[in-house]
Amino acid sequence: MKKKTSPPLAALAAPAVFCLLAAAPAQADPALAQSKACMACHTVDKKRVGPAFKDIAARYAGQPNASAQLAGKIRQGSRGAWGAVPMPANPGVSEADAKKLADWVLQQK
Repeated sequence: MKKKTSPPLAALAAPAVFCLLAAAPAQADPALAQSKACMACHTVDKKRVGPAFKDIAARYAGQPNASAQLAGKIRQGSRGAWGAVPMPANPGVSEADAKKLADWVLQQK
């Protein structure tokens, strides 16, 4: 008679982990902002070279296309919106990461 074997525990846990990850929103966090060099010029709550993320969130609050506009500025750069210092383009930031970053910035208070 052949002995029954159970599947490895990892095989049983994998679907549950996948469901949890799929349900979690794809949001950025300070680590993504740090890895994309955003924190070289910005902080969450104080002006550095560029405006604080909370000030950006306040300016764009309630605007229907705010996330798309910010994601575009992250990738393409911006000039004159916050003063004389331009924001350089960041073409190395993927569209998906730019969207995550923009959504995260808009959540700052």
